[in-house]
Amino acid sequence: MTRRDWYFNLCTVASIWGIDTLTKWLAVEHIKGVRFFGPFGFVLHYNPGAMLGTFADLPPILRIVSLSTGGMFLCFIYLAIQHLISHKATHLRFGMSILLGGILGNVTDRIVRGAVTDFLLIGSLQRSTPAFNVADAVQWVGYGLIIYSLIKDGSLFWPEKNFRRSLWVNPIFQVKYLATLFAIGLGFVTISGVFFYTYLKVTIDALVIGTASEIERKFLTPFFITYIIIAIGFLLTLYIVGRRLSHRTAGPLYAFEKFLEDLLSGKDRELRLRAGDEFQHLEELSQRLRVNFKQRAENEATKTLPP
Repeated sequence: MTRRDWYFNLCTVASIWGIDTLTKWLAVEHIKGVRFFGPFGFVLHYNPGAMLGTFADLPPILRIVSLSTGGMFLCFIYLAIQHLISHKATHLRFGMSILLGGILGNVTDRIVRGAVTDFLLIGSLQRSTPAFNVADAVQWVGYGLIIYSLIKDGSLFWPEKNFRRSLWVNPIFQVKYLATLFAIGLGFVTISGVFFYTYLKVTIDALVIGTASEIERKFLTPFFITYIIIAIGFLLTLYIVGRRLSHRTAGPLYAFEKFLEDLLSGKDRELRLRAGDEFQHLEELSQRLRVNFKQRAENEATKTLPP
């Protein structure tokens, strides 16, 4: 993406997050009881789960930690996808920005209050939808734009004429690249896991009077389960991103090697790289080589002509 695209999408995320935070603050300060104005109603409700109350039955520590950390993990996925997809997929980028803005609004509320503030209703006093907020409503708009983009711009993601069909164009280089990236990610996961686990355990032992084994089982087991799930998701995302990035590096080098082989064998053709590939300057270099080879061939032909 261009710098302007990044600014636009990140400002979209920040704007939605800000509007959602402001409306929740106004709801907490001013809504008392249940009131309806036509088909729209207002009620102050704290939802301990995710959208429309899902995951509300999980243990509190597992629910708060997993949903909050999951929201931050989605930020990482968002940035990775924005970097990888075609710059022409504007609807998909905008839909993802809207979706992330709504998710961050609820994540912030969950971190600050331990629950999400819902205050909107649709229906009547006798029969209405479950309470929701601006972030929930905006997320559905984001989902709709993403689905629309996948249908409308499907050729950008699954091109019919894809000459470089395999992501493994240089397996030796790409495996080394992935192994290095995966090792760094695994090291980060291990170090942070040991730190947070021991910090939580030492804190429990220091605060609990007497035996702390029961409290440790209550808090450390959900933490361990949640952390393992998040770590696996993080490493899987690293693998997908690393494979794509290695392809964008190995692919143009592979294409340039084939171009040189064809040029040396007497086959004149242009080198065309994919949008998003690294080493885009190889296209200009290949054109200069073609011109140089043509000039040399013409000079050789001139020298061999009889006087």
